[in-house]
Amino acid sequence: MKRRKEITDKLAQIEQQEHVKILYAVESGSRAWGVESPDSDYDVRFVYVRPMKDYLKLQEQRDVIEWQLDEVFDMNGWDLKKTLIQFHKGNATLFEWANSPIVYKTTDAWNDIYKHCKPYFSEKIALYHYYGTANSTFKQYLQEDKVRYKKYIYALRPLLACRFIEQQHAIPPVHFEDLLCWVPSNELLNEIETMLVIKAASDEKNLNPKLPIIQQYIEEELVRYEQLSKSMEDDRIADWKVLDDIFAKQVTSSEL
Repeated sequence: MKRRKEITDKLAQIEQQEHVKILYAVESGSRAWGVESPDSDYDVRFVYVRPMKDYLKLQEQRDVIEWQLDEVFDMNGWDLKKTLIQFHKGNATLFEWANSPIVYKTTDAWNDIYKHCKPYFSEKIALYHYYGTANSTFKQYLQEDKVRYKKYIYALRPLLACRFIEQQHAIPPVHFEDLLCWVPSNELLNEIETMLVIKAASDEKNLNPKLPIIQQYIEEELVRYEQLSKSMEDDRIADWKVLDDIFAKQVTSSEL
């Protein structure tokens, strides 16, 4: 509760000092996934809109606000224009923000924006994003005889998101526990649950022996999803009109 109050106070401070209106603010990363450690930082992401006069300037404005980065907070936000462009690209991270289970601020304007942007979700873009995240984690952190179990989560979660997309053709859940029902075997699920118990009882930097069933699953799924993501047809929506209309509506109605 104390941290939430601190975060909402910081969001109000950002609005005042940056002369913006924050439409939506959430937690991302490990806390949103439900796998945080006691010392995990707070990854706060937000979407903001500036006064209309700022969008009419010839000199290009910065489209991000990087407010704070330290051992406790990682706070940054995207301008509405950047956000809508990224929705058009099918940015999977942005869809995670939009579905975060930890919301610090939302508005009717954001609800309207996301209602119209949700169809821009791209299975191909999301699948390739999650495959890439898992592959990077696997290559960087899961090659030695002993590994940090936190990194297993960072590989398993995106691979389970891939499985969800493949089977449900929809935006995957953000919370790691909500993805566990998509684990394909009881044997794998048992080893994941054992790993989670060990992780919860130890420092997240501790090195532990590799878990062969998890390791094999990650290796096999990486091969499969690399092939699948490459073979899928581009399913992005090419049309800009909906997003243009949203942008015009929000900018012309913004009162700061």
